[in-house]
Amino acid sequence: MKTKNLAMILLAATMLTACTNKEEQLRQRATELCQYIPGQELKKEARGFMTADFYNVLDTLFNHLPKHEAMDHEWLHYFVTGNGGTIADYEVVGVEQTDATHAIATINVRQKWEDGSFDETSDVEEHHLYMEKVDGKWLMSDFDEHKQDCIRHIEINHRKQALRDAMSDYLVKEVGEHYLKGDMCIPSLMVVASEKTNPTETRVWCDCWVWWYELSGDTLKTISGGNHSGCMTIEAKGGKPVVTAFEQTTDGASFTPSAKRIFGKHYDMLQLMHANHDVAEAVRKEQLGEYVRRHNIPVRYYQDYGWDAVEL
Repeated sequence: MKTKNLAMILLAATMLTACTNKEEQLRQRATELCQYIPGQELKKEARGFMTADFYNVLDTLFNHLPKHEAMDHEWLHYFVTGNGGTIADYEVVGVEQTDATHAIATINVRQKWEDGSFDETSDVEEHHLYMEKVDGKWLMSDFDEHKQDCIRHIEINHRKQALRDAMSDYLVKEVGEHYLKGDMCIPSLMVVASEKTNPTETRVWCDCWVWWYELSGDTLKTISGGNHSGCMTIEAKGGKPVVTAFEQTTDGASFTPSAKRIFGKHYDMLQLMHANHDVAEAVRKEQLGEYVRRHNIPVRYYQDYGWDAVEL
Protein backbone atom coordinates (compact mmCIF):
# COMPACT_ATOMS: atom_id res chain seq x y z
CA MET A 1 0.00 0.00 0.00
CA LYS A 2 2.83 2.37 0.87
CA THR A 3 4.44 1.64 -2.51
CA LYS A 4 1.17 2.49 -4.29
CA ASN A 5 0.79 5.75 -2.36
CA LEU A 6 4.38 6.67 -3.13
CA ALA A 7 3.81 6.00 -6.84
CA MET A 8 0.71 8.19 -6.82
CA ILE A 9 2.62 10.97 -5.07
CA LEU A 10 5.44 10.73 -7.61
CA LEU A 11 2.95 10.75 -10.51
CA ALA A 12 1.19 13.80 -9.08
CA ALA A 13 4.52 15.54 -8.58
CA THR A 14 5.55 14.71 -12.15
CA MET A 15 2.24 16.04 -13.53
CA LEU A 16 2.57 19.20 -11.43
CA THR A 17 6.13 19.70 -12.65
CA ALA A 18 5.01 19.15 -16.25
CA CYS A 19 2.20 21.67 -15.85
CA THR A 20 4.56 24.14 -14.22
CA ASN A 21 7.10 23.70 -17.01
CA LYS A 22 4.38 24.12 -19.61
CA GLU A 23 3.12 27.31 -18.00
CA GLU A 24 6.65 28.62 -17.75
CA GLN A 25 7.25 27.85 -21.42
CA LEU A 26 4.04 29.71 -22.33
CA ARG A 27 5.10 32.60 -20.13
CA GLN A 28 8.49 32.76 -21.88
CA ARG A 29 6.81 32.60 -25.28
CA ALA A 30 4.41 35.41 -24.30
CA THR A 31 7.36 37.52 -23.17
CA GLU A 32 9.01 36.93 -26.53
CA LEU A 33 5.81 37.75 -28.44
CA CYS A 34 5.57 41.11 -26.68
CA GLN A 35 8.73 42.24 -28.42
CA TYR A 36 7.13 41.70 -31.83
CA ILE A 37 3.89 43.55 -31.29
CA PRO A 38 4.07 46.17 -34.05
CA GLY A 39 3.89 49.90 -33.65
CA GLN A 40 2.94 52.34 -36.40
CA GLU A 41 4.99 50.37 -38.93
CA LEU A 42 4.59 46.62 -38.82
CA LYS A 43 7.89 44.91 -38.12
CA LYS A 44 8.90 42.41 -40.80
CA GLU A 45 10.21 40.12 -38.07
CA ALA A 46 6.71 39.89 -36.64
CA ARG A 47 5.47 37.70 -39.50
CA GLY A 48 6.70 34.50 -37.84
CA PHE A 49 5.17 35.39 -34.48
CA MET A 50 1.52 35.97 -35.38
CA THR A 51 -1.18 33.84 -36.95
CA ALA A 52 -1.52 34.56 -40.66
CA ASP A 53 -4.98 36.16 -40.43
CA PHE A 54 -3.99 38.43 -37.54
CA TYR A 55 -0.78 39.42 -39.32
CA ASN A 56 -2.77 40.32 -42.44
CA VAL A 57 -5.19 42.44 -40.42
CA LEU A 58 -2.37 44.37 -38.78
CA ASP A 59 -0.39 44.64 -42.00
CA THR A 60 -3.41 46.23 -43.67
CA LEU A 61 -4.10 48.49 -40.71
CA PHE A 62 -0.59 49.86 -40.31
CA ASN A 63 0.92 49.68 -43.79
CA HIS A 64 -1.93 49.94 -46.29
CA LEU A 65 -4.25 52.55 -44.83
CA PRO A 66 -3.60 56.29 -44.71
CA LYS A 67 -1.75 57.09 -41.49
CA HIS A 68 -4.51 59.31 -40.13
CA GLU A 69 -6.95 56.41 -40.64
CA ALA A 70 -4.69 53.78 -39.12
CA MET A 71 -4.10 55.86 -36.02
CA ASP A 72 -7.82 56.16 -35.33
CA HIS A 73 -7.10 53.02 -33.31
CA GLU A 74 -4.11 53.78 -31.09
CA TRP A 75 -4.55 50.79 -28.79
CA LEU A 76 -1.64 48.89 -30.31
CA HIS A 77 0.55 51.91 -30.96
CA TYR A 78 0.26 53.10 -27.36
CA PHE A 79 0.94 49.65 -25.95
CA VAL A 80 4.19 49.39 -27.86
CA THR A 81 5.61 52.88 -28.00
CA GLY A 82 4.11 54.78 -25.12
CA ASN A 83 3.67 58.54 -25.32
CA GLY A 84 5.89 61.55 -24.78
CA GLY A 85 9.33 59.97 -25.06
CA THR A 86 8.55 56.83 -23.08
CA ILE A 87 8.77 53.20 -24.13
CA ALA A 88 6.77 50.20 -22.92
CA ASP A 89 8.15 47.83 -20.30
CA TYR A 90 6.42 44.43 -20.27
CA GLU A 91 5.90 41.96 -17.46
CA VAL A 92 4.05 38.71 -18.15
CA VAL A 93 2.36 38.02 -14.83
CA GLY A 94 0.43 34.89 -15.79
CA VAL A 95 -0.70 32.60 -18.58
CA GLU A 96 -3.95 30.64 -18.71
CA GLN A 97 -4.23 27.85 -21.26
CA THR A 98 -7.92 27.72 -22.20
CA ASP A 99 -7.69 24.60 -24.39
CA ALA A 100 -5.11 22.55 -26.25
CA THR A 101 -4.37 25.29 -28.80
CA HIS A 102 -5.35 28.56 -27.10
CA ALA A 103 -3.95 30.56 -24.19
CA ILE A 104 -4.28 34.04 -22.71
CA ALA A 105 -1.31 35.87 -21.20
CA THR A 106 -1.89 38.66 -18.71
CA ILE A 107 0.68 41.41 -19.21
CA ASN A 108 1.42 44.43 -17.04
CA VAL A 109 2.76 47.37 -18.99
CA ARG A 110 4.53 50.37 -17.50
CA GLN A 111 6.05 53.26 -19.40
CA LYS A 112 9.71 54.08 -18.82
CA TRP A 113 11.97 56.80 -20.14
CA GLU A 114 14.43 56.10 -22.92
CA ASP A 115 17.32 56.06 -20.43
CA GLY A 116 15.70 53.10 -18.67
CA SER A 117 14.37 54.97 -15.64
CA PHE A 118 10.70 54.74 -14.72
CA ASP A 119 8.24 57.58 -14.64
CA GLU A 120 6.93 57.42 -11.08
CA THR A 121 3.64 59.00 -12.15
CA SER A 122 2.84 56.40 -14.82
CA ASP A 123 0.28 53.74 -14.00
CA VAL A 124 0.70 50.03 -14.55
CA GLU A 125 -1.80 48.89 -17.19
CA GLU A 126 -3.10 45.35 -17.59
CA HIS A 127 -3.41 43.90 -21.10
CA HIS A 128 -4.19 40.48 -22.52
CA LEU A 129 -2.23 38.74 -25.24
CA TYR A 130 -4.16 35.93 -26.93
CA MET A 131 -2.07 33.01 -28.15
CA GLU A 132 -2.84 30.20 -30.58
CA LYS A 133 -0.83 27.05 -31.25
CA VAL A 134 -0.23 26.70 -34.99
CA ASP A 135 1.92 23.91 -36.43
CA GLY A 136 3.37 23.26 -33.00
CA LYS A 137 4.27 26.92 -32.30
CA TRP A 138 2.52 29.41 -30.05
CA LEU A 139 1.70 32.55 -32.06
CA MET A 140 -0.19 35.76 -31.38
CA SER A 141 -3.87 35.59 -32.40
CA ASP A 142 -5.32 38.72 -30.77
CA PHE A 143 -4.51 41.55 -28.43
CA ASP A 144 -7.02 42.86 -25.86
CA GLU A 145 -9.74 41.35 -28.09
CA HIS A 146 -9.27 44.19 -30.57
CA LYS A 147 -8.82 42.18 -33.76
CA GLN A 148 -12.50 42.55 -34.60
CA ASP A 149 -12.18 46.30 -34.02
CA CYS A 150 -9.37 46.30 -36.58
CA ILE A 151 -11.40 44.31 -39.07
CA ARG A 152 -14.41 46.62 -38.69
CA HIS A 153 -12.18 49.68 -39.05
CA ILE A 154 -10.59 48.30 -42.21
CA GLU A 155 -13.99 47.42 -43.70
CA ILE A 156 -15.29 50.93 -43.01
CA ASN A 157 -12.18 52.43 -44.58
CA HIS A 158 -12.50 50.20 -47.64
CA ARG A 159 -16.12 51.29 -48.11
CA LYS A 160 -15.09 54.94 -47.82
CA GLN A 161 -12.22 54.39 -50.23
CA ALA A 162 -14.53 52.67 -52.72
CA LEU A 163 -16.84 55.72 -52.63
CA ARG A 164 -13.89 58.07 -53.08
CA ASP A 165 -12.57 55.99 -55.98
CA ALA A 166 -15.99 56.17 -57.66
CA MET A 167 -16.07 59.95 -57.16
CA SER A 168 -12.53 60.34 -58.51
CA ASP A 169 -13.29 58.17 -61.55
CA TYR A 170 -16.33 60.31 -62.33
CA LEU A 171 -14.39 63.57 -61.97
CA VAL A 172 -11.60 62.30 -64.24
CA LYS A 173 -13.87 60.90 -66.96
CA GLU A 174 -16.81 63.30 -66.92
CA VAL A 175 -15.36 66.57 -65.61
CA GLY A 176 -11.65 66.30 -66.42
CA GLU A 177 -12.51 65.84 -70.11
CA HIS A 178 -13.30 69.56 -70.33
CA TYR A 179 -9.86 70.73 -69.14
CA LEU A 180 -6.52 71.08 -70.89
CA LYS A 181 -5.04 67.62 -70.52
CA GLY A 182 -1.63 66.56 -69.25
CA ASP A 183 -0.16 63.17 -68.40
CA MET A 184 -2.54 62.35 -65.56
CA CYS A 185 -5.68 63.71 -63.92
CA ILE A 186 -5.73 63.45 -60.12
CA PRO A 187 -8.68 65.04 -58.28
CA SER A 188 -8.70 66.06 -54.62
CA LEU A 189 -11.88 65.48 -52.61
CA MET A 190 -13.29 67.10 -49.51
CA VAL A 191 -16.42 65.34 -48.30
CA VAL A 192 -18.78 67.74 -46.55
CA ALA A 193 -21.38 65.11 -45.62
CA SER A 194 -22.78 61.78 -46.79
CA GLU A 195 -26.11 60.10 -46.32
CA LYS A 196 -27.36 56.66 -47.26
CA THR A 197 -30.75 57.21 -48.87
CA ASN A 198 -31.48 53.50 -49.35
CA PRO A 199 -29.53 50.21 -49.16
CA THR A 200 -27.99 50.74 -52.61
CA GLU A 201 -27.76 54.54 -52.88
CA THR A 202 -25.63 57.16 -51.11
CA ARG A 203 -25.63 60.93 -51.51
CA VAL A 204 -22.31 62.70 -50.96
CA TRP A 205 -22.03 66.47 -50.64
CA CYS A 206 -18.50 67.46 -51.59
CA ASP A 207 -16.08 70.23 -52.48
CA CYS A 208 -13.71 68.87 -55.12
CA TRP A 209 -10.85 70.00 -57.33
CA VAL A 210 -9.89 68.48 -60.65
CA TRP A 211 -6.17 68.71 -61.47
CA TRP A 212 -4.28 67.77 -64.63
CA TYR A 213 -0.51 67.25 -64.20
CA GLU A 214 2.46 66.79 -66.46
CA LEU A 215 5.20 64.48 -65.21
CA SER A 216 8.59 66.23 -65.30
CA GLY A 217 11.37 64.25 -63.63
CA ASP A 218 10.36 63.80 -59.98
CA THR A 219 7.77 66.60 -60.14
CA LEU A 220 4.11 66.75 -61.14
CA LYS A 221 3.58 70.14 -62.80
CA THR A 222 0.05 71.50 -62.86
CA ILE A 223 -1.37 72.00 -66.36
CA SER A 224 -4.95 72.90 -65.51
CA GLY A 225 -7.50 72.61 -62.73
CA GLY A 226 -10.75 73.84 -61.29
CA ASN A 227 -13.18 73.60 -58.38
CA HIS A 228 -16.44 71.63 -58.47
CA SER A 229 -18.81 71.64 -55.51
CA GLY A 230 -22.10 69.83 -55.28
CA CYS A 231 -23.93 66.61 -54.45
CA MET A 232 -23.10 63.26 -56.03
CA THR A 233 -25.54 60.38 -56.14
CA ILE A 234 -23.69 57.07 -55.90
CA GLU A 235 -25.35 53.73 -56.53
CA ALA A 236 -24.09 50.19 -56.01
CA LYS A 237 -23.99 48.41 -59.35
CA GLY A 238 -22.62 44.90 -59.51
CA GLY A 239 -21.27 45.34 -55.99
CA LYS A 240 -19.30 48.43 -57.04
CA PRO A 241 -20.23 52.07 -56.30
CA VAL A 242 -20.86 54.21 -59.39
CA VAL A 243 -21.68 57.93 -59.60
CA THR A 244 -24.99 58.27 -61.42
CA ALA A 245 -25.55 62.02 -60.96
CA PHE A 246 -23.65 65.15 -59.91
CA GLU A 247 -25.62 68.30 -59.17
CA GLN A 248 -23.08 71.13 -59.14
CA THR A 249 -23.08 74.68 -57.85
CA THR A 250 -22.88 77.44 -60.43
CA ASP A 251 -20.12 80.03 -60.72
CA GLY A 252 -20.13 83.75 -60.06
CA ALA A 253 -22.96 85.59 -58.35
CA SER A 254 -25.21 82.54 -58.43
CA PHE A 255 -22.76 80.37 -56.45
CA THR A 256 -24.19 81.16 -53.01
CA PRO A 257 -27.89 80.60 -53.82
CA SER A 258 -27.10 77.39 -55.72
CA ALA A 259 -24.85 76.15 -52.89
CA LYS A 260 -27.52 76.88 -50.27
CA ARG A 261 -30.10 75.00 -52.32
CA ILE A 262 -27.89 71.95 -53.00
CA PHE A 263 -26.15 71.69 -49.62
CA GLY A 264 -29.08 72.74 -47.42
CA LYS A 265 -28.21 72.05 -43.77
CA HIS A 266 -24.62 71.28 -44.83
CA TYR A 267 -24.04 74.73 -46.33
CA ASP A 268 -22.17 76.16 -43.32
CA MET A 269 -19.72 73.23 -43.40
CA LEU A 270 -19.18 73.79 -47.12
CA GLN A 271 -18.36 77.42 -46.43
CA LEU A 272 -15.80 76.47 -43.80
CA MET A 273 -14.05 74.19 -46.28
CA HIS A 274 -14.51 76.22 -49.43
CA ALA A 275 -13.26 79.50 -47.96
CA ASN A 276 -10.11 78.06 -46.39
CA HIS A 277 -7.35 77.75 -49.00
CA ASP A 278 -4.91 76.25 -46.48
CA VAL A 279 -7.28 73.38 -45.71
CA ALA A 280 -7.90 72.69 -49.40
CA GLU A 281 -4.17 72.69 -50.12
CA ALA A 282 -3.39 70.41 -47.18
CA VAL A 283 -6.02 67.93 -48.41
CA ARG A 284 -4.63 68.14 -51.94
CA LYS A 285 -1.10 67.44 -50.74
CA GLU A 286 -2.17 64.50 -48.57
CA GLN A 287 -4.38 62.87 -51.20
CA LEU A 288 -1.87 63.44 -53.98
CA GLY A 289 0.81 61.80 -51.84
CA GLU A 290 -1.46 58.81 -51.18
CA TYR A 291 -2.25 58.54 -54.90
CA VAL A 292 1.38 58.43 -56.03
CA ARG A 293 2.19 55.85 -53.33
CA ARG A 294 -0.75 53.64 -54.28
CA HIS A 295 0.19 53.77 -57.96
CA ASN A 296 3.99 53.66 -57.45
CA ILE A 297 4.56 56.92 -59.32
CA PRO A 298 8.20 58.02 -58.78
CA VAL A 299 7.60 61.67 -57.83
CA ARG A 300 8.54 63.77 -54.80
CA TYR A 301 7.01 67.15 -55.61
CA TYR A 302 4.09 68.92 -57.25
CA GLN A 303 4.24 72.46 -58.58
CA ASP A 304 1.66 75.02 -59.69
CA TYR A 305 2.70 77.49 -62.40
CA GLY A 306 4.54 80.45 -60.89
CA TRP A 307 4.87 78.84 -57.45
CA ASP A 308 7.59 76.89 -55.67
CA ALA A 309 7.46 73.10 -55.80
CA VAL A 310 5.81 71.43 -52.79
CA GLU A 311 7.35 68.25 -51.38
CA LEU A 312 4.96 65.35 -50.94
